[in-house]
Amino acid sequence: MNKLILFSLLFFGFYAQANDLPELISTYQADKSALERKYPNGLSDIYFERMTKFYVEWEKDLEKVDFKALSKVHKIDYVLLKNQIKRNAYFHSLEKVEYEKVKDVAAFATDIYAFNEIRKTGKNVNAGELASKFNDANKKLLELIKDLKSKPKYTSWQAAELASDIIFQLKKATDESHKFYFEYNPEYMWWMKTSQVTLTKNLEKYADALKGHFENTLVKDDGSGIIGKPIGRTAIQKELEFEFISYTPEQLIAEANKQFAWCEKEMIMASTELGYGNDWKKALEFVKQTYVPPGQWQEDVNKLAWEAIDFVEKRDLVTVPPLAKETWRTVMLSADAQRVSPFFLGGEVIQVAYPTADMEYDDKMMSMRGNNPHFSRATVHHELIPGHHLQMFMNQRNKPYRRLFYTPFWIEGWSLYWEFNLWDKNFPKTPEDKIGMLFWRMHRCARIIFSLNYHLGKMTPLQCIDLLVDKVGHERANAEAEVRRSFTGRYGPLYQIAYMIGGLQFYSLHKELIDGGKMSEKQFHDTILQNNAIPVELVKAILKDEEIERDKKSTWRFLD
Repeated sequence: MNKLILFSLLFFGFYAQANDLPELISTYQADKSALERKYPNGLSDIYFERMTKFYVEWEKDLEKVDFKALSKVHKIDYVLLKNQIKRNAYFHSLEKVEYEKVKDVAAFATDIYAFNEIRKTGKNVNAGELASKFNDANKKLLELIKDLKSKPKYTSWQAAELASDIIFQLKKATDESHKFYFEYNPEYMWWMKTSQVTLTKNLEKYADALKGHFENTLVKDDGSGIIGKPIGRTAIQKELEFEFISYTPEQLIAEANKQFAWCEKEMIMASTELGYGNDWKKALEFVKQTYVPPGQWQEDVNKLAWEAIDFVEKRDLVTVPPLAKETWRTVMLSADAQRVSPFFLGGEVIQVAYPTADMEYDDKMMSMRGNNPHFSRATVHHELIPGHHLQMFMNQRNKPYRRLFYTPFWIEGWSLYWEFNLWDKNFPKTPEDKIGMLFWRMHRCARIIFSLNYHLGKMTPLQCIDLLVDKVGHERANAEAEVRRSFTGRYGPLYQIAYMIGGLQFYSLHKELIDGGKMSEKQFHDTILQNNAIPVELVKAILKDEEIERDKKSTWRFLD
C-alpha cells in the first residue's frame, strides 16, 4: 500500500478515536498552505486541479470521523472544519468556472508552464531548446496581440481583467523561474538572456491589451474612481449560509432600515436636548465642530481608552487581563492610509486618524470634524477594550487553532455589540455623546444597505457615497474613503454588514441569557472570548449547551 495513503488512514483513524480535533484542524490549514506555496500561480490548470483534488479528499476523509464519539467541544470543531472545507471548495469551484471561460488566452504557453514546474524541482533545463520554445512563444504572442482587435470582445470588464491576470500571473511565475537559473547557470544565461527579456515585454503588452478588450455594457467606473467586483445574489446567499445566517439579503436590508429608523428617533431626542429640535443634522454639525487641535488628539484618545476600561471593570462586565491593559499602544495613520481608513483602526495597536501636515486644508478639516471627541468616544472602546484588542488578546490564548474559522460576524459583531451594551448602560453622558454613538450606529446600518445593494447590482459606488453623505451625515472625503475601503480593500463581500448583524446576534443572546437571568454578564462575555472567533450561531450552541448535529444548518432567527 502507498505509504502516504497508509499514513492518511492511520491519521484519520487516530483522530476519530482520540477525540482530538484541534490537530486535525491545524493539519488542514497546514496542508492547504503548503499546497498554495507549492502552486503559487492561482490562475493555472495545475493549481485548480490540485486544489480541487485536495478539497475532495478532505471532504471524504472527514466523513470517516466517528462524530457520535466526539465530545461537544469537538463536535463544534468538526462542524467548523466541515463548513470551512465546503466553503473553500465552493468558492474554489466558482473561481474555476470563471477561469475556464477565459483560460484559452494562455493556450500558447504550454511549454512555459512546464518550464515553471520543472524549475521547482531544481532540474537543469536544456537552455538551447528552451530558448527555441521562448522564441516560438514570442512569435505567437505578437500574432495574438495583432489579431486581438478582430476577436470578439468579452462581455464584461471583469472577464477581460481575469484574462489579463492569467497572463500577468504567468509572467510573474516565469520571471521567478528565470531568476532561479540565470545567475547560476552560464549556459542558461547565454541562451536565455534576450529571449526572456523579449518574452516579458510581450506578456506585458498582451496582458495590457486583454485588460481593455471588453464591450462597454457594464460601467467599470461610475465617476467615483472606485472599481470593485459585485458578486451577485447567489454568491451572497451562499456566503450567508457559510456564516450560519438564515436570512436573505433583502431581509437584512429591511432590518437595517428598521434599525436606522430607531437611530433617527433617538437622534431627534438628543438633538432636541441641544436645542435643534427635529433637525438632527444641524445637531450633528454642532458636534462635529467640537474637534480638538492637532497635537492634543493622541492624548485624548488615551484618556478615552482608559475611561472605557474603567467602565467595564467597575461593573465587572468582562475579565480584562492585566497584560491586555498593559500592551496596547497608539500610532497615527498617514495621509495615504486615511484615504482608505478615515477613522480608527484597532487591535493591539490603535491607529488614530487625524490630519497630517501633508493634507490639503479641506482634508484636514474633514479629518478633524469626522474624528471629534464625541464620535470617537463611541469607537475607541470598539477598537481596544472591550473590543478588538481584548478579542485578539484572548484569541491568541484560548483555542488558537480556531483562528482558521475567523469570521467578521464574531470579530466586528462583538465590538459593535459593546456599543449596544454600553448605550443601554448609559455610557453616553451628554446629548453630544449620544449623537456620537448614534452616528456610528447609523453608519453600520448604512453599511448593510449600501454594501448588499452594491453586490446585488442595485447601487453604484457613487450612490453609496451619496447615501453616507445624505443619510448619515458623513464628510464627503470620509464617505469616499469608506466606500473605497469597502469595495477595493482586503475585505470580503459580507464584511461591512457583519458589524451590525453580528452585533444583533450577540445582543439577541444577551437578551435571552442575561436579561433572562440564566447567566451573569461576566460569565456570558468570558465564555464568548474563550471560544475564539467562530460563527455566532455556534457560540449560541456553546452558551446554551445545545446538541450539535453532524450536518448542522443555520436555523436561528435572531431578528425575530
